[in-house]
Amino acid sequence: MAMKLKIEGAGDIERALGQLARGTAKGVGRRAMKKALKPVADMADSTSPFTVKVTSKLTPRQARGARRDRGRSKVVLYVGPVQPDGNGAPHAHLYEFGTGPRVQTTTGRFVGAMPARPFMRPAWDANRAQVLATLKRELWNEIEKTMERARRKAARAGG
Repeated sequence: MAMKLKIEGAGDIERALGQLARGTAKGVGRRAMKKALKPVADMADSTSPFTVKVTSKLTPRQARGARRDRGRSKVVLYVGPVQPDGNGAPHAHLYEFGTGPRVQTTTGRFVGAMPARPFMRPAWDANRAQVLATLKRELWNEIEKTMERARRKAARAGG
């Protein structure tokens, strides 16, 4: 499930990010988004049998199903379950959404049904407003830290 957040009325943030180099601005956005999405991952992790993490990488299997329309200036992070080896958990959606009755096609034997046990959606719903507020705050913090680092670097180079 993909969710898009658009921060409206944040023209000052956009202008400040526009003054940074593209790679630096993406790093600022990535760090801020990672901090903002951490409560969602923590809540989902506590109610799920899987380890839930915030990441910018997808496994090859996940990437086949994901839209790949990322532009050069976009920052995309994912919150989702991973297995202990760090790969995606390909069966997590069955746990989240459940299954209908399953019957073996060759023998006709009923092999069960799994009820839905959502863990991602409740975590997102409970933290949605907090994510946006934290994102705004963390973006400003990261922009200020980046500007301060640039000032210190320029002072060292100049004197």
